This record gives sequence, C-alpha cells and structure tokens, in this order.
Amino acid sequence: MQSRLYLAASGTVTNDSVSDVLDSAQEVTKDTANEVNQFVQYFYDHIPNLIAFGMKVLFAIIFFLIGRKVIKWIRKIVSRSMERANADVGVKQFVDSMLKFVMYAVLIFLIATKFGVESSSVAALIASAGVAIGLAVQGSLSNFAGGVLILLLKPFVVGDYIIEDTNGNYIIVNNEDIEGSVKEIQIFYTRMTTIDNKTIIVPNGILTDNSLTNVTARPERQLDLKVGIAYDADLKKAKGLIETMLLNDKDVIQDEEIKVFVDELADSSVVIGLRAWVKTEAYWTTRWRVLEEIKLQFDEAGIEIPFNQLTVHMKEGK
Repeated sequence: MQSRLYLAASGTVTNDSVSDVLDSAQEVTKDTANEVNQFVQYFYDHIPNLIAFGMKVLFAIIFFLIGRKVIKWIRKIVSRSMERANADVGVKQFVDSMLKFVMYAVLIFLIATKFGVESSSVAALIASAGVAIGLAVQGSLSNFAGGVLILLLKPFVVGDYIIEDTNGNYIIVNNEDIEGSVKEIQIFYTRMTTIDNKTIIVPNGILTDNSLTNVTARPERQLDLKVGIAYDADLKKAKGLIETMLLNDKDVIQDEEIKVFVDELADSSVVIGLRAWVKTEAYWTTRWRVLEEIKLQFDEAGIEIPFNQLTVHMKEGK
C-alpha cells in the first residue's frame, strides 16, 4: 500500500498500479454492499418481531392511559363516599394519597406482567429489592406510621393552627418556628401554611415523635394580657377602664369569667393583668384591638404607661 501511495505521489503511474487501485475500490464497495444487504435482510427477517414489539409498546401505553382514567374514577367514587359519610378532611386526603400510590403500583405491575415480563421475575425482583428498599425508606415508613397515628389519635385536624415543639423549645428552620395552619395531611408529610402565606412541609414522623401545641383545638381561647402603669397612677381607675372595655367588647364572651387584677409590682410599674375568653377565630383581632383601646383610654384619662428608664443622682462634692 505504501508503494502504491509512493507511486501516486511521485507521479509515476503504471497500468499495474491503476489496476490495483481499482481492485481495492471494488473490494471496499463489495464489502459495503454486503454489509448493507445483511442489515436489510436482518431487518426484513425481524419485521414480525419489531411489529410485535411496537404493538406491545402501543398497547402498554393505551392500557396505562385507560388505567389512569379508571384510577381517577375510583378515587372520585371513594372521595364522594367519604364526603357522604362526613369523614374528616385529613382522613380523606390521607386515604386518597394512599389509594393513588397503591393503584398506580398495581397498574405498573399489571402492565409489566401482561406485556412480556414474567410475573415470577417481577415477584423475584420485588422480593430482592424489598430489603434494600426497606433500609432506604426507614424514614418514609416512620412518616407513614406517623400519618396513621395522626388520623387515629387526631392531635390536630385540617384547619388547626399548630406549633411543633421539642422539650419546650421550638424547632428552628431558617430562624423561624415550625408553626402554621394545617392545610393537608398526606401519607408521608403534613402541609402547613404560615401567617405570611409560606408553605411548610413537615414529615409526619416529626409531628408524632415530638410534642406540639394545638392553638385552635378549642372553639374558645383565653385572652391573657398584661399592661403596666406608673406607681403614682390611679390603680382603681385603670382597672375600671379595662373592665368596662372588656364588658363592652363585641368579641369577648360575656358568659365566661372576666378578670382584671394586679399581676406584679415591678421595678418601675404596677403590672395589671386581664383575662377574658374570645372565639378562637377572633383571638388576634380582639387582642390587637384591646391593646390599642387600652393605650388610647389611658392617654385620655392621664394614666401613664411607664417604660424602663434609669435615673442617675449626682452627689455634689464637699
């Protein structure tokens, strides 16, 4: 080959060299043609198998689409049945998510077994992967068990405002407490919404393993406030103003006990405490309104609300 290239490069071309080049080109062309013919023949020989495989894929897709429609239909039936039974919202959400997970797993198993995969092979695969999956999803299994406990024991339901607490200290996430209104209870997690409309996803295992405060478990909530007045202010007048205010407030439950009392004799003020019961949903609006009214009425009555201050006495030198 090197000699042929040398002859071509040197410009010396003979009949024998041209014949050799043509023979080589014919051999390459013949080999290429043979490979193409083999590929075409292989394609023609396996057309029935390719068509059968394509039909399996097509039927599997159709079967999956039909199965998805059936799953949605079953979920709607179960959801309506639970609504007629007045089931708790959290129970409905939990059952729906679990039903969806199980039915899609069954659908995929049926597709695999009906379209070419041996059921024994699938069962063996599931069995062999079971231990590994079990070790990998220990946390998920604990969260699933936590979801079941939440539905059975009902420490909170959808709509409650809860604060997740561990040994008296709130768990901190990005310098914020885990607290908010429960919006959804799923298989593995609970979705909460904060006052400023942030969404928090909390694993169910955390909510069942740790203590929590359910702020809205009861229909009524106690309003417990403290306000300080100066030592030289009229104590009885201040208490009377607060009592009158609470008796005339539209959201204070008048059938429940209303208390206005001296809570503490502090360093720079007399601390007056007040306790009254309000509807849970009106707690914050009532709290804000009462604090504002106390400030305004104390200002009108000339009752001073002191603040921490330091008085320095200078002794004159002799």
